[in-house]
Amino acid sequence: MQDPRLQQAQVYTDFSGLNALKTQARTDKQAALEQVAKQFESLFLSEMLKSMRKAGEVFAEGNYLNSNESQMYRDMFDSQISLSMAGGTGTGLAEALVRQLSQQIPGLDEDGEKLAGHKGAITDYDRSMPAISRELPERMAEVADVAAKVKAEPAQKPGKLPEVFESPEHFVEQLMPFAEQIGKETGIDPRLMIAQAALETGWGKHMIKGDGSQPSFNLFGIKADSRWGGDAVSITTTEFRGGVAMKERADFRAYPDYEASFRDYVDFLQSNPRYRDVLSSADQPEVFAEKLQEAGYATDPDYGAKIRRIMNRDSLMTLSMNSDKAKE
Repeated sequence: MQDPRLQQAQVYTDFSGLNALKTQARTDKQAALEQVAKQFESLFLSEMLKSMRKAGEVFAEGNYLNSNESQMYRDMFDSQISLSMAGGTGTGLAEALVRQLSQQIPGLDEDGEKLAGHKGAITDYDRSMPAISRELPERMAEVADVAAKVKAEPAQKPGKLPEVFESPEHFVEQLMPFAEQIGKETGIDPRLMIAQAALETGWGKHMIKGDGSQPSFNLFGIKADSRWGGDAVSITTTEFRGGVAMKERADFRAYPDYEASFRDYVDFLQSNPRYRDVLSSADQPEVFAEKLQEAGYATDPDYGAKIRRIMNRDSLMTLSMNSDKAKE
C-alpha cells in the first residue's frame, strides 16, 4: 500500500512527500525509484518551460501586466504543471530512467520486477516453525534418564599425584599449576613457592612420611604445633641449634593432597603476625625469601639463600616456562 504522504510530493510546495520517499526506499526500492524518476522528469520539464518563457520575454517588454509579482506566480504555475505532466503519461523520461536504474537495484531484474527468492526485508523470511517430531517426547525421556544416572553416580575424582616425584622436571610439571593458582590469589611468586617446596622435599624425592609410610603431602615442612587440629605424622628431622645441626623428633602437619598443603602454607603465614612483613614483599620474591628466614621460618642460617639459588636456577626458570606452554 502506497504511503498517502507520497501524494503530497505532487505539490511542489510540500516537502513532506519527499521525506516519505526516503522511508519507502528502505522497504520498496522499485516504487521509490519510480517516484524519484517522476520527480526528476518534473525538474526537466520545469527547466524546459523556463527556457521557453525566456524566449518570449522580449515580447513582454513594456507590457504593464509584466511585473515581478506576475513572474513569481507564473514560475509557481510552471513548477506545478511540470509535476502534473510528469505524474501523468509524461514524456517517457521517467520510464527510461526506471529501466536503466532498476538494473542496479539488488533483487530486481532488467524490467524492474522483483526476483523470486530475493529477501529485501525481515518480513520476506519464512517465520513458520517446523513441525514437532513425533519422536521428541521419547528423546526427551531418554535425556531425562541419562541425567538421572549421571546425578546418581558419584563424580570420578581426578588422578592423584604421586607421593614421590621422579625428577625436578616432574616436580615442577605437577605442582606448578597449584603454585600459579595460589599466586594469583595471594600475589606470592609461584617460582618462590616451588623453590621453597623443592628445598624442603629435595625436589619431591624426600617427602615427609609417617612411621607407617603414610604420606603427608607436606611440601613446606610446617610442623604440627598446638594450633594445628588436623592429622600429623612424626619423623626425625634435622634442626640447627646454635649453628650446630642436631637430630630431633618432631610432628609435621599432614594434608589430604598437595593443594591443601599450598593453601595451608599461605594460611600459616597470614595467621602468624611475625610473617606480616614477609607478606608485604610478596611481589619481590628474593626479598620475600630473605625475610622468611629472618622471621624464623627455619633454623637453617642459609635457608633464604638456598631458596634464592633454587628459584634463580636456569632449570627452574625453564621448567616454569615449559609448564606455562603446556597449559596453552
